Amino acid sequence: MYTGDEVAIVTGASKGIGKAIAMELTQRGVTTVLTYVSSSTQMEETLSEIKNAGGKAIAMKVDVSDEKEIKMLFKEVKKLYGRLDILVNNSGITKDGFLPLMSSAKWDDVINVNLRGTYLCTREAVKQMMIHKKGTIVNVASTSGISGARGQANYSASKGGIIAFTKSLALEASQYNIRANVVAPGFIETDMTKSMDQATLAQMMELVPLKRMGKPAEVAKLVSFLSSNDSSYITGKVFTIDGGLING
Repeated sequence: MYTGDEVAIVTGASKGIGKAIAMELTQRGVTTVLTYVSSSTQMEETLSEIKNAGGKAIAMKVDVSDEKEIKMLFKEVKKLYGRLDILVNNSGITKDGFLPLMSSAKWDDVINVNLRGTYLCTREAVKQMMIHKKGTIVNVASTSGISGARGQANYSASKGGIIAFTKSLALEASQYNIRANVVAPGFIETDMTKSMDQATLAQMMELVPLKRMGKPAEVAKLVSFLSSNDSSYITGKVFTIDGGLING
């Protein structure tokens, strides 16, 4: 349940899961600030779709790993709206590789965007939410952060770090009525999975009890629930959305 006057920031919202989350929130009356770093054309299309559906949203180009840019983002949101109710940390990248051959640059790039970016955005969000003693934070991790994945030591470490980070955050922020939870998707229909070899995808689907990939909209509905008052007694939890891939 939403009141209709909430303000949200969704990072990495030009396409895929981030776009679906932004669409879901705006359809529920949430004014949403979307961030992107390079996909300007896709972001324009996303904004157009949101506005055509009657939603309220703006977009800002931000590198989530850049502290100065993050501070400017949150300063601008405060200036425009005077409040921040919801933060969804969705920005993420992959740079896969066999660990012995993985360069330091690949490691640093993934950790900086996925984990450092989550930290920087969350830190600034909590500063604002503390004032009003209210807020919800949803961090998008991955099943790779729970079970690991071959060729994804950097990605798995970043997503596992997000899970541990969120659990600590929930303990610290609860005294200010700020909740924090994690959504950990499995195989979801995105540009990344669409570019994969079909034979490889078929093998992966054999591991999923429901025998299909998830849809970004399905992830978005879970994020929307965790962002709303309907989940007011839930914090510090990890919700897998993976067709049964991870048991327990």
